[in-house]
Amino acid sequence: MFSPNHTMVTEFILLGLTDDPALQKALFGVFLVIYLITLVGNLSMVVLIRANPHLQTPMYFFLSHLSFVDLCYSSNITPNMLHNLLSDQKTISYAGCFTQCLLFIALVITEFYLLASMALDRYVAICSPLHYSTRMSKDVCIFLVTVPYTCGFLNGLSQALLTFHLSFCDSLEINHFYCADPPLIMLACSDTYVKKMAMFVVAGFTLSSSLFIILLSYIFIIASVLRMHSAKGRYKAFSTCGSHLTTVTLFYGTLFCMYLRPPSKNSVEESKIIAVFYTFLSPMLNPLIYSVRNKHVIHAMRHMIK
Repeated sequence: MFSPNHTMVTEFILLGLTDDPALQKALFGVFLVIYLITLVGNLSMVVLIRANPHLQTPMYFFLSHLSFVDLCYSSNITPNMLHNLLSDQKTISYAGCFTQCLLFIALVITEFYLLASMALDRYVAICSPLHYSTRMSKDVCIFLVTVPYTCGFLNGLSQALLTFHLSFCDSLEINHFYCADPPLIMLACSDTYVKKMAMFVVAGFTLSSSLFIILLSYIFIIASVLRMHSAKGRYKAFSTCGSHLTTVTLFYGTLFCMYLRPPSKNSVEESKIIAVFYTFLSPMLNPLIYSVRNKHVIHAMRHMIK
């Protein structure tokens, strides 16, 4: 890519969370621990679900894919960030920045629709338990994970191409700890109208459509649960949805704050703090959320350890 003065852009500078050397070393330790917990937690969840015959159900099939996406999601950003926290040269290559931007958007959108697929699974399990095995067949489950991956990749690729089609002239300092769309748009010296509109349309449609599926599923779930006569049955139905609702609230809440507003100097600064939650904490917490109160996962984990 060439800027107006015909010099090739080969790398960007990531400003990160702070320029204080002492704080950078402390943050390195904190984020390294978080990343290791994320790796161990999500990788263990994938291996546990694939290896244990008692967890070969649609719910755990979707959960294994959620853990895989979280694993990729965290690994896309954290290693480079950890390197920059200890390095004087806080740079990322042009190709590396493009790849990071593409994968970030692709994985975020994939996770949105995976959470929607998991909501549909809970709807069928609670509202149509007698038809669960036929309605959530292997082919249906594969379709419900293929669509999120496809939508994620296509949207990620189109958004990254639009972003890196822009011209970057003066400063190449990205005010973030990874190659995010909003701070990259702030650096552009060419017209960003098409990119901004595309970003708002994709972010708005993805958030609203996936959230609509989740909310509609839970409206039917709540209506079905309230018709149950057994208090034990109601508790069991709600307990199977608790982990999913916690994950949805954590993930959607932070990303609504991030993307559904125009990029500005203040919003980019605030987004760095918000990004810590969905980039590091959400992938780390998801395996814990789904395992702490899940007796089947705990039993499978004990069996595997033995």
